[in-house]
Amino acid sequence: MAKKILHKLLRSEYRNLLKRYSNFVQTRMVSSEKELFKNEQFATLAQLKSHLSKDMGVDVYQPIPKDRSHLLKYLPKHQDELPKRAMKDSFLVGNIPLSSDKSLQDKYTTFLGQLRIGRLLEDMDIFAVMVGHKHIVNPKQTGSEHFPYTLVTALVDKIDFTEYQPKSDQDIKISGHVSWVGKSSMEVVVWLDQLMHGTWHRITRALFLLAARDSNNLKPAPVNAIEPADERERQILSGGEDRKKQRIIMQQKHVSKLIPDSEEQQIIHNLYIRTTDKDSSLRNRVLPAGCVWMSNATISNTIFSHPDERNMHNTVFGGFIMRMATELAWVLGFTFSKYRPAIKSISDISFQKPIAVSSLIRMHAQLVYTQLNYMQILVYVEVYNSVTGENDTTNTLHFTFQVPELVNECIPQTYHEAMMYIDGRRHFLEVIDKSTSFPSKL
Repeated sequence: MAKKILHKLLRSEYRNLLKRYSNFVQTRMVSSEKELFKNEQFATLAQLKSHLSKDMGVDVYQPIPKDRSHLLKYLPKHQDELPKRAMKDSFLVGNIPLSSDKSLQDKYTTFLGQLRIGRLLEDMDIFAVMVGHKHIVNPKQTGSEHFPYTLVTALVDKIDFTEYQPKSDQDIKISGHVSWVGKSSMEVVVWLDQLMHGTWHRITRALFLLAARDSNNLKPAPVNAIEPADERERQILSGGEDRKKQRIIMQQKHVSKLIPDSEEQQIIHNLYIRTTDKDSSLRNRVLPAGCVWMSNATISNTIFSHPDERNMHNTVFGGFIMRMATELAWVLGFTFSKYRPAIKSISDISFQKPIAVSSLIRMHAQLVYTQLNYMQILVYVEVYNSVTGENDTTNTLHFTFQVPELVNECIPQTYHEAMMYIDGRRHFLEVIDKSTSFPSKL
């Protein structure tokens, strides 16, 4: 009887999920836009990368990067010195030519013949920088000077995936624009779409928060303010302000800063009662059937980065970190559930500190929460200092995966694990809550 109830709940959960993503799968482009994308040839992502490298003055790798101090004189001191820009001014489109480039197909294909999501995350990260680059118009640059800004990814707010299964042998269109700006920061929305049988299918959509720094990457640098071109852009800009406020609220409510609420405390206490042997004066912990201790659901790896994994500023490329973390999280989900997990969302990706090229990077994937056939996995990234022997956390990433069958319940044993459990539960509930998904205007 209990098994039937669980399967009924699972089927209901599937139906709800499909409803939540139905609007996400449907393309919102008008007919004229569809025709535009069918008939126009766009630059490939490789060509766009080459153009960005030239504009930044970046060529081959050098252990000691070129001095960019001479570019500081081209930076404005205040945002008022820069002309305002509409969102359409930063709109950029590129092509990942998987249908014609066979070597590219190998790079993007999994052993099952599917598309490697980690590769797409790399592309989206560098593309967000290109969009931010296009947004900035600086009157102080009058000639052939190199771009005096340093644009770095500070945060990836949310990456949601649709039900569409992308193919590894069909071109992918990558597009985006700046959706909000602060004094020295920019929010960039990036889309991935694939054309199949004459119809564009949305793969994913992401929000990147970029920080604009000076030429030496030491101080914030002002960027162009946004002046909306129409009502739609005004609504998007207003939504950006709301998302900024929401990010601040979420930071203030983090478990490291605020005691869990009464409901969450009750959840932790119930887990404690369920896993305590009543006949041993509460001394022994007992693992219930169909459960696993959180401490036993973790894997780690160590990566030695190389120059080909660097960004334009001689530090490890953020997209590379995202790709490696995604694949490590997938492996944990696969070994834990015994099914190949489908990624549903990546949220709250933080880039706390830059990582020098040639660093020893340690990644740890930890299962922190499960519900029905979902798994919430946290990956935190550390840089190992061989001199001091200390680890310095540089990134955290939160993944939501789904598999076809119910998974074992993840149970914390210590207070530290209990806080990870509560934090994972919060991220999971935010992902499946329709009200917190992407606004329809983006």
